[in-house]
Amino acid sequence: MSHPSVLPAECDVLIVGGGLGGVAAALSVCRAGRTAVLTEETDWIGGQLTAQAVPPDEHPWVEEFGVTASYRALREEIRDHYRRWYPLRSEAAGLSRLNPGAGRVSKLCHEPRVALAVLEAMLAPHRAAGRLTVLTEHRPVGAETDGDAVRAVTVEDVRDGARRTLTAPYVIDATETGELLELAGVEYGLGAEARAEYDEPHAPEAADPLNQQGITVCFALSHHEGEDHTADRPDDYAFWRSYRPAFWPGPLLGFLAPDPRSLAPVERTFAPNPDVDPLDVTADQSADAGDKELWGFRRILARRLFRPGAFDSDVTLVNWPLNDYWLKPLVGAGEETGRAALAGARELSRSVLYWLQTEAPRPDGGTGFPGLRLRPEVTGTADGLAKSAYVREARRVKAVTTVTEHDVAIDLVGPYGGTRHRDSVGVGGYRIDLHPSTGGDNYVDIGSVPFEIPLGALVPRRVRNLLPGGKNLGTTHITNGCYRLHPVEWNVGEAAGALAAHCLDEGVQPHQVQAEEKRFEEFARVLDRAGVQRHWPDVRGY
Repeated sequence: MSHPSVLPAECDVLIVGGGLGGVAAALSVCRAGRTAVLTEETDWIGGQLTAQAVPPDEHPWVEEFGVTASYRALREEIRDHYRRWYPLRSEAAGLSRLNPGAGRVSKLCHEPRVALAVLEAMLAPHRAAGRLTVLTEHRPVGAETDGDAVRAVTVEDVRDGARRTLTAPYVIDATETGELLELAGVEYGLGAEARAEYDEPHAPEAADPLNQQGITVCFALSHHEGEDHTADRPDDYAFWRSYRPAFWPGPLLGFLAPDPRSLAPVERTFAPNPDVDPLDVTADQSADAGDKELWGFRRILARRLFRPGAFDSDVTLVNWPLNDYWLKPLVGAGEETGRAALAGARELSRSVLYWLQTEAPRPDGGTGFPGLRLRPEVTGTADGLAKSAYVREARRVKAVTTVTEHDVAIDLVGPYGGTRHRDSVGVGGYRIDLHPSTGGDNYVDIGSVPFEIPLGALVPRRVRNLLPGGKNLGTTHITNGCYRLHPVEWNVGEAAGALAAHCLDEGVQPHQVQAEEKRFEEFARVLDRAGVQRHWPDVRGY
């Protein structure tokens, strides 16, 4: 992707991080008639939906309500892309709720490149009009501040090391790890808070900033019986083959793993390219997590949805208990440790692949699936692994409002409870889902209720012109588990972009909009006109 040689001297809003929140923020700013610069460390915008290769995790009501109008447009454009360009069976092409992968994790499982094409198309008119400049392959390396304001951010071209300093009246941190918070000296939380801080029942007794959810390097697979695509044995395979976590019922490289909700040992099954008609597959997280049958769990292309002969295999996405990495924290322990965590996560995923190809038990009693083939054309990488690790947990801004377990956990508020926020700027829904952590914790998977996103969680306590644009909003280690999913990240970014544009238009600051009833009502009308749902109908949590 080419980069502009001449940048605007100043834009209205600088958005650092081109994941789902960053893209939504850019769209929101530009639709308000303001200018934006959007930076992204990889060469793909879209974050967890594209570069991290994670099909969307969504609540069970997503087809009816509970997302913003622009997120719904994204989902429908993805479906239209398949209808327009892929040889779908007539029965599949006519489905209003087409699920191209027939995966069980989501009602819309699809390939990363399709999401990338749609996101690029959504941004295209704003780039053509000169309202938006996109700098891929740029990462933030520094920030200049003046009191309670961020004046400039320096980004580095990851290809040649060239640096550019960017300025804007408002800055949105939409990075995957909330790294701009640290660079700009904005107060933030990291890892697990002590139970005493917010009296959360599932928080540990002592705070531990380095206790963070595991990361995952995903990869895509197809299967071709009778062929041999066995990879080279990874250097660390012996370690991973023998590794048995203290809280695991067997070796990590195995199909026996805890059920996230009960922690009971459960045997997963794995059978590539099943003959089940994908039109018979349903995805409903409230009824069944869908993770017991691994091939279909995160399948992103179901060959039998398409005309015979179009595809000789399904494509499935490996984001399973087997390849969650938690030996080292990604954030907060220094750059060397962070790099080691990424390298370790990649080596674990390579080892999972090799184990599947050579040693995994087969339904026919044999071992190994040598016909499994990495799909680098799906991930856009030379080695077939995702461009970026799937990062579940970031630095979290110390905000005016902190969302805690007391706001969303079913056991505390009841199935129809939950905190209603007068300053709601969106909604979300998901179980409180924490994966095994670098502190040695097993899954923490707690029932929760559909929730609102308070504007106060997007407003830093001190800094006046920086806003979080993703999973770095004001949650805790616990509630991050339900505020980190795809539609919520999009909603947070969209609200942050709209807020920045509104503040510029009205000559006010985010703190004023959040604190003053009349000013918030004016901003709420902006969100309402944009199709941002701010409150839930009467639905039960799960």
